[in-house]
Amino acid sequence: MISGVRGNIISKLPGIIQVDVGGIFIRVLTSQHSVDLAGDVGDEVTMVTHLQVREDDLTLFGFVAPEELQCFQLLIGVKGIGPRVALGLLSAGRPDDIYQAIANEDTQFLSRMPGIGKKTANQIIFDLRGKLPEPTDDEVAAGVPVARRSDDVDAIEALQTLGYTASEARDALSQVDTQEGQTVEERVFNALQVLAPSS
Repeated sequence: MISGVRGNIISKLPGIIQVDVGGIFIRVLTSQHSVDLAGDVGDEVTMVTHLQVREDDLTLFGFVAPEELQCFQLLIGVKGIGPRVALGLLSAGRPDDIYQAIANEDTQFLSRMPGIGKKTANQIIFDLRGKLPEPTDDEVAAGVPVARRSDDVDAIEALQTLGYTASEARDALSQVDTQEGQTVEERVFNALQVLAPSS
């Protein structure tokens, strides 16, 4: 399996980069973000890739950022999401934006993406909600939104069962101080103080 390519850029088109790898010209389908980040024609580029093997076709998908490949592979595992739709999603939004929308159950954000309707947006959330990657130490230091945390996904669900929307729950949780070792129940209780403060 081809897990990556490195070579000089021959051409760049919307969603396509052609790379000269030791005299072999390789066509890589990619997101527009990777096209923009890859550099100029003649520059060397390194891309991490996913090879799709079909009976009569080999298609290589690749990205400049490993985070995009990880998100792409998660998306194509969702029922009804093919590689082209996944590329459209990654061209319209960064992986963190997509993860944030999934964690917040933000179907409105996802359904604005090309090729995604409300039914497919709900399917993405249902399939990937429990599979989101944990933020790295660097992401934590940079302030990754709290809704990426698995416990906040649980807290949002708990608040929704109490009649609040995902947006209301997310906004309330963003105002709650996060403490080491805090339980989901404690976060829900504190969020309720924001949503329905006692008089």
